[in-house]
Amino acid sequence: MSKFTVKLGAVLLTSAMTLSPAIAQQSIASSAVSEEQSAFERDRADILAMAGNYKVRFDMQESTPWTADYEPRERKISGGNEVVRVIEDSGNKIMLQHLLVVEHGGKNMIIKHWRQDWEYEPENMLVYSDRHRWELQPVSRENAKGKWSQTVYQVDDSPRYAGLGTWETEAGTRRWSSDWTWRPLARRDAVRNPVYDRYYAINRHSPTPDGWIHFQDNIKMGMVDGELKPIVSEYVLNTYTKFDDYNVQSADDYWQDTATYWQAVRATWDMVAARKNGIPVEEEAQTGTIISGKLLTMADQIRKNEMTEAAAIAEAKKLIVQATNAPTPAQTAAGKAEESGY
Repeated sequence: MSKFTVKLGAVLLTSAMTLSPAIAQQSIASSAVSEEQSAFERDRADILAMAGNYKVRFDMQESTPWTADYEPRERKISGGNEVVRVIEDSGNKIMLQHLLVVEHGGKNMIIKHWRQDWEYEPENMLVYSDRHRWELQPVSRENAKGKWSQTVYQVDDSPRYAGLGTWETEAGTRRWSSDWTWRPLARRDAVRNPVYDRYYAINRHSPTPDGWIHFQDNIKMGMVDGELKPIVSEYVLNTYTKFDDYNVQSADDYWQDTATYWQAVRATWDMVAARKNGIPVEEEAQTGTIISGKLLTMADQIRKNEMTEAAAIAEAKKLIVQATNAPTPAQTAAGKAEESGY
């Protein structure tokens, strides 16, 4: 482009702004909207790209102890084959369901795994607030601007944790980073009967040339002398690499057979959250909640024609309502303390 052309353009722009500032401002506003829309579509593409067929590697390493008498555990590496499917996409909200495909006794076994929901500029988030309790936390319009929430759900579609963050491009890589979030104890730690019982964490997601990664910066927290204190830090890197050499169809068959049932389960949890401004339910770290096993079993019974879909849905609704109306261990303990005068 010649200097003359540049100068001419500057003159014309100045004239346009002088003669019609309203037109110039409209142009600037239109450009800003266009940039925001482009960023939104780029974010959506990164989220949707997490769907697919993968070989997964789970790499967990405790690192820095924050109490003098704690010895960090050895690094643990595991993995498996996982199918991730988009089960809802309404534009501003995307749901991704994870399904593990495990070979057991020469047969493929499907394990309904975690679910991640992404929502653009959310009005509230279902966050882990304390043991056995998740609360609907309002998000201000200013804080939500341009951000996505990620809410992670357990195998029975009860909530696990939620975070808010922005998709960014740094040094040529795309990354979403959450704010600091509370999370309940995971099965991998629960089996050890540890001194900690929850995590304070930052989560990051990044697309890679052959899949994506989920990085967790965890601080494992526990009660010490009546106070919640840090016990040890942990770094977790979950790597999802595109891979099709396993029975992917078995996962899709499972979902086709049980999708309506799980949709009803999700709707019931949502109903409870709306009515109670959150979800109080007793945790069971092995599976998520004390009703997880039954909810998962009924899905299998539907597939085996041992239970009708309608009967399973009715029983699932009943279980969720009962579990969320029953006193949690924390409430029971508080009641006993009150009765004893403490």
